[in-house]
Amino acid sequence: MRVTSIDHVVLTVKDIGKTVSFYTEVLGMEARTFADGRTALHFGAQKLNLHPSSRVLDPNVKHATPGSADICFLVDQPVEEWMQHLARHGVRVILGPVQRTGARGQLRSIYLYDPDENLVELANRTE
Repeated sequence: MRVTSIDHVVLTVKDIGKTVSFYTEVLGMEARTFADGRTALHFGAQKLNLHPSSRVLDPNVKHATPGSADICFLVDQPVEEWMQHLARHGVRVILGPVQRTGARGQLRSIYLYDPDENLVELANRTE
């Protein structure tokens, strides 16, 4: 038995609207509503579920804190083009491009913050 992939990750956020705007308008994800009016951001075969910090959605989550995530997304265009795209949206790249090691090999990455200051890595696989 083994784990085969990630289905979803939950981000705790201060403002669902700001988070949805950032991830849909800047990163091209699709917002969808599910169970009890919750919000998810879909991309590829994965999604980010959004957990508002203002209310407890799951009593089993002990330390839900906005800005504590560090997540890497593989992107479809060179990170240099993403840097130009991010600049047009007023999003500052805080590091990169730099070489990193991902789950399946080498990456060329840039780093930025989302509205809650979660660290977001955008990366291209390199050969």
